[in-house]
Amino acid sequence: MMKNTLSVVTLLAAGVSHAAGFSVDTHSARATGMASTANALMDDSSAVAYNAANILGVEKLDVTVGDVAIIPRLTFTPTDGQKQGFKPTVVPPPHAFAVYRINEKMAAGIGLYVPFGAGSNWVDDFVGRTIGYESQVATYFINPTFAYQPIDGLRLGVGVSLVRGTVSIRRKLDFVASEGAIELGGGGWGFGYNVGAQYEAVDNFLSIGASFRGPSKVNFDGKGDFQDVPDAFAAQLQDQPVKAAITLPGTARVGLALTPLERLKVGLDANLVLWSSIDRFGVEFENPALTSFAPKQWKNTWNFHVGAEYGVTEALAVRVGLAYDPSPSPAETLTPDLPDANRYNAAVGVGYSFSPVRVDVGYQFAYLDDTASTSPAMPGTYGGIGHAVGLTLGYSMK
Repeated sequence: MMKNTLSVVTLLAAGVSHAAGFSVDTHSARATGMASTANALMDDSSAVAYNAANILGVEKLDVTVGDVAIIPRLTFTPTDGQKQGFKPTVVPPPHAFAVYRINEKMAAGIGLYVPFGAGSNWVDDFVGRTIGYESQVATYFINPTFAYQPIDGLRLGVGVSLVRGTVSIRRKLDFVASEGAIELGGGGWGFGYNVGAQYEAVDNFLSIGASFRGPSKVNFDGKGDFQDVPDAFAAQLQDQPVKAAITLPGTARVGLALTPLERLKVGLDANLVLWSSIDRFGVEFENPALTSFAPKQWKNTWNFHVGAEYGVTEALAVRVGLAYDPSPSPAETLTPDLPDANRYNAAVGVGYSFSPVRVDVGYQFAYLDDTASTSPAMPGTYGGIGHAVGLTLGYSMK
């Protein structure tokens, strides 16, 4: 008999992203090419997403628009089973930022970007298709930001966010004698805030950045569409509204930006993601018999980044970076509805300025280390690789 539990994981967070959990940190091609080392280093309009204080790095007006295509290639090997993986999948979170320097001490800006999102597309005969199968999930942040310089060398920034979450999920249902499916789609709204600071500790050599993006609670409303349901289950599994809530984690960032040579910038970042807000997922169906909760018990994690940018000429810049981003999921709750693994990222990038227009291209390769799951629902090992390819167009007025 089919189980009557449908976890909200399939509604809100199914799939895999380029960063650990379901976070996304590739908000510009420039940052992508430095393995998202951006807290103290980023000084263009994309600083809205990383450290609000650093929008004061804009000289007068700066606008950036682009996309970073994320291509996950996750695999799962069940205990005593054969390795299976994703079909070709592309998750394309866009980004757009604009910042205006009001005067020497003040700047204002706005950004549209996706700090949380995921996608998955397991092969048709995937052994875990009744837990996780196909998904596209995104949270779009609209983030007005303001920065002020109270004294020389110190910048402060603050922002608020209107959050729109969207989801489209499909998974299989096992009726023993046949197989059906459920499609879940919906959306929700939430709010958030962010603060940042940047201090120039040593003139033209060392800057220290710190920022915090607060947690955001998103309330989702959607609909469950049951397909190919046998007559014996038709009364119970009818199309119906669903609702749920999730608290997207807060993130604390600290970073250093060094200029050891006139044309060389080096950054170091350490970021604490407060994943412990993901304690469990639950979805409420109109039929209360289908309502359930799935434990996740995620833990807070630190991820680390190092990146560099070298100006070959006044117009041409090249970039490199490395990052380590561990999974927040304990082994006992790691399942195909929200697959994950520890990530090791390497990045390269290039930028060219045709003043006042510029073009940035960035690439990251992610190695997903083999990560064991001891979940009773489906024990096995997750691993794989991922690619992120970004293109950003920029315009600057001095």
